[in-house]
Amino acid sequence: MSVSRTRSARTAPKPEARPEILSHSLARVKDSPQLDRSIGAARDALIAVQHAEGYWLFELEADCTIPAEYILMMHFLAEIDASLEVKIAAYLRAHQAEHGGWPLYHGGELDLSCTIKAYYALKLVGDDPNAAHMQRARDAILQRGGAARANVFTRIALALFGQLPWRGVPYIPVEIMLLPRWFPFHIDKVSYWSRTVMVPLLILCTRKPVARNPRNVHIRELFTTAPEEERDYFRSSRQRAGFLPKLFLVLDRIGRMIDPLVPRAMRAHATRRAQQWILDRLNGEDGLGAIFPAMVNALEALAILGFDSEDPRRVTAKRALQKLLVIHSSSAYCQPCVSPVWDTALAGLAMQETGCTAAFGASVRALDWLKSQQLLDDPGDWRVRRPALKGGGWAFQFANSYYPDLDDTAVVAWAMHQARNSASYSQTIARALDWLVGMQSSNGGFAAFDAENTCYYLNEIPFADHGALLDPPTSDVTARVVAALARIGRPQDKAALERAIAYLRDEQEEDGSWFGRWGTNYIYGTWSVLSAFAQAGILAADPAVRRAVDWLVARQDVDGGWGESNASYASQHPAVAKSANTPHQSAWALLALLAAGEVGSDAVRRGIEYLLRTQQADGLWSDPSFTAPGFPRVFYLKYHGYCGYFPLWALAAYRNLTSSGTSH
Repeated sequence: MSVSRTRSARTAPKPEARPEILSHSLARVKDSPQLDRSIGAARDALIAVQHAEGYWLFELEADCTIPAEYILMMHFLAEIDASLEVKIAAYLRAHQAEHGGWPLYHGGELDLSCTIKAYYALKLVGDDPNAAHMQRARDAILQRGGAARANVFTRIALALFGQLPWRGVPYIPVEIMLLPRWFPFHIDKVSYWSRTVMVPLLILCTRKPVARNPRNVHIRELFTTAPEEERDYFRSSRQRAGFLPKLFLVLDRIGRMIDPLVPRAMRAHATRRAQQWILDRLNGEDGLGAIFPAMVNALEALAILGFDSEDPRRVTAKRALQKLLVIHSSSAYCQPCVSPVWDTALAGLAMQETGCTAAFGASVRALDWLKSQQLLDDPGDWRVRRPALKGGGWAFQFANSYYPDLDDTAVVAWAMHQARNSASYSQTIARALDWLVGMQSSNGGFAAFDAENTCYYLNEIPFADHGALLDPPTSDVTARVVAALARIGRPQDKAALERAIAYLRDEQEEDGSWFGRWGTNYIYGTWSVLSAFAQAGILAADPAVRRAVDWLVARQDVDGGWGESNASYASQHPAVAKSANTPHQSAWALLALLAAGEVGSDAVRRGIEYLLRTQQADGLWSDPSFTAPGFPRVFYLKYHGYCGYFPLWALAAYRNLTSSGTSH
């Protein structure tokens, strides 16, 4: 998942397209041998990268914040892998954009906080601050107000290196661990990703350590006012509209004033509770929360708490971070997490749609592996809200038992029920659906990891300048649950299904689209909901469906494809965020239109033609675009598998609906 950048300097030329596809015309779209060859090539390419155990795992790439933070972590601990940091630095340089800084996604605008971290990481590695690329980055940072204007997480990182005073970061004492659940703020009231990131930070921000920083590198040149003289570190909070942000700033000041009065015994007790919370959820070599920010904070907190570098728990925490690295011959980067369950479930659905013997075998191997990964009686933070509910979900990663993902769980249940041998998964499916229904929020929707995670006022605290502290219900996750519940059709789920459909109807935008929280963006959300409506038997003539179809058709480009930039998360008008067309977004649009009964439409024919024309010689597709947000407007991701299984799924669905080909 709960969890990102420009590629112009790095993107290699696309592999040469197959001549027979390039010459394909609209008149030949339904030519079954040709369509079959295209589907077969994609199928074979995906099967070739399926792991022997049955799962698929593709790279999950984020912006340059995370590789930069990996370098910062090595210098914080004074545990520097010199050859690795050289490769990460090469990756960072290659991703610097023409505007001089680093964006959050391919082709995006400069992001100040990402650029500050990348600059600092390169300087730690040894880049000359007078080098041209460093000068360009420094100028861009200063033009935007300097390092004092960075977001909270960046200011905390700088404080840990002694680059700005601790008064420049929010007051988050470790005594937060002692607050009762009825208190307005409690770690159980924020999202899973927030609490796993915050608890180690409570220790770090209370102890206020200074990084070992063996090379003694500073970045004072990035401040327009000397950091110790800066008096406006909380400008972004002060500029927020409303009463709450200002109230929380006052409370922040009061907290700092009374901090010296906190009894030592209370602080020690709170620290022990935070430490135990981390150790209970350390999650072996998959790491705390199985997400990079929480994992790096946990490792640094363990070091500050006195865990020796040879302590097995600290060694394991470090190994979890190392397993996220993607190392090539001359460059390297760090993933935010890994996505085997998500990749496997979606690739399995594409294989099922393909429908041939080889694809069926691949899907069975995938489902058998997924069956072994179900979380049944494991502990989980979700149990705070649903203590009597039995487990039955799946994590997003290889292991993350405290935090199963509703989105993954719904897709796995869907794929298992759709399998030819679905009877062998009946008990697995039943446990999954019981858990999903039990996690429905009171408004009828479903969130990614929690239920009722809707204390929206918490997004106004100074720590939450990223605006993503919570995990409320969303249209795309709700749609996936609707698809699973409707397809399987258990009588006991009828009420939950009806409430979820009502939620989706209420969430439709005025223009007919749906917001895509976990995929970019309105195309993704609209595909998610139209697919769910089809499973629920909502007819193509339904007004909500017609409005969505009209919206999708109006967004199709002249070449038959669809494209939407992550800039749509910063705009109330998604049309202004049109980008170059992408294979994965075109596949989403096609799957949505097919679900809405548009198989014979000109829009579908032209969309299929686009996919056939852009297929590569290796049978797959590629695109540099980032495919999803971790946090809208803050953090974005590129799922490398999306350009593989989604186009295959769309082509196979089209073939099946037109009876244009036969299985082989």
